[in-house]
Amino acid sequence: MKQLEKFIKNYPVNIELKVQWGDMDAFNHVNNVMYFRYFESARLAYFERIGVMDKSNKNSVAPILAETSCRYRLPLNYPDVILVGARVIENHSHGFLMEYAIYSHTHKCVSSIGTGRIVMLDYKTHEKVAVNKSTLKLIEELSPINPRF
Repeated sequence: MKQLEKFIKNYPVNIELKVQWGDMDAFNHVNNVMYFRYFESARLAYFERIGVMDKSNKNSVAPILAETSCRYRLPLNYPDVILVGARVIENHSHGFLMEYAIYSHTHKCVSSIGTGRIVMLDYKTHEKVAVNKSTLKLIEELSPINPRF
């Protein structure tokens, strides 16, 4: 249980998902593409939590995923229930670096860790823009920058 408690403490935004049979590939484990979909779901939950989705609907500035990665520690299989966590680990002038982790209830540990570099983009000019101060404040309140899991 300690691993799960640490996970929840370190990833203030997390969502629970069921591993679906269709998530697996011919080698009977979750296909690598699915991890990025899991990360996407957690990223959007994080954006909703800090109000970025509301703001992007009101103006032409919205977050884009500029770069992403995943480090696989152990394979996931059906059936499993996973927690996918998200947090910001670095702030940058025009965006931030997010970290994601997937906790497997079956294995009782973190199965993978990923990152996503987020850039704020003005869709009218197609140029990156600074993250507004209110968003930075919400990020800091939600998840102060801390060491990796």
